[in-house]
Amino acid sequence: MITSFFNKSRPLYFAIVFFITLLAFIFARVGKVHEAISIDFVIQQIVLFFILFGSILLLNFIVNKNSLTNNNNYEILLFSLFLLFITQSTSNSNIILSNFFVLLGLRRIVSLRSLNNTKKKLFDAAFWIAIAAIFYFWSILFFVLIVLSLVLYTDNNIRHWIIPFLGVTTVFIITSCFSLVVYDNFLGVFNQSTKISYDFSNYNSIQYLIAITLLISFGIWSSMFYLKNIKKKKKAFRASFKTIIIAAIIGFLIVIQAPDKNGSEFLFLFAPLAIIIANYIEVIQEKWFKEVFLAVLILVPFLLLML
Repeated sequence: MITSFFNKSRPLYFAIVFFITLLAFIFARVGKVHEAISIDFVIQQIVLFFILFGSILLLNFIVNKNSLTNNNNYEILLFSLFLLFITQSTSNSNIILSNFFVLLGLRRIVSLRSLNNTKKKLFDAAFWIAIAAIFYFWSILFFVLIVLSLVLYTDNNIRHWIIPFLGVTTVFIITSCFSLVVYDNFLGVFNQSTKISYDFSNYNSIQYLIAITLLISFGIWSSMFYLKNIKKKKKAFRASFKTIIIAAIIGFLIVIQAPDKNGSEFLFLFAPLAIIIANYIEVIQEKWFKEVFLAVLILVPFLLLML
């Protein structure tokens, strides 16, 4: 019953995703706002929310455009539920912006499979990821995804290997010039922390432990089937599916080494993880198990809000 409802795209489906995202966004701020509620603050939060929801719509576009699922839109439901699992993932405005630009870069990377406008796609991907790194430094790790994608596509054109570095250089030059004009120095814009921390004590709460355990265990289980089923995909699509699993690994590495572990760092992991688990839900043969699997993912985050 649950899977049949979410198996088709319909306006109510997107309304539910919108509501879940809004709920996660609000809960992350309840009792944690320490500044006066002004019109400017409200406008800022509304803009941030729509950038966050825009990230979900962008994920939906990436998946449908590149046939990463069977057009059932499970991925956007899962993404919104992940936000509810760890509501703090919506709390950092810089990470929300950074993740949005990472998804813009991922869109160009995945579309490399068509082999059309390859130079432009590589430049755009590096450009967007470099902009993402301005808002959150460690998102620069997704630049590795561009390089590994070239390996997956066995691209031996030397110019294609140089272009991503030109994209990053372009962003550096533009932001340095902007910084010189606004801050009177070249590095005023580059103020994100480059530190690494392996202190996981902030995750030592019942909400975090349940959410992280469930996400990681479901993610690893789904990944095994995801990797197994890549061989069954059309040859032209295999590199795109491999790109998603690499993106999930990079997102997990960002979580591991994030300097401030407050939950917001998980946002980088949610998009690729949503695609991976969505693919697993599609291949589950037992109807009852599919219903239970999806029901757990839907019910647990709402129960965690009550703890």
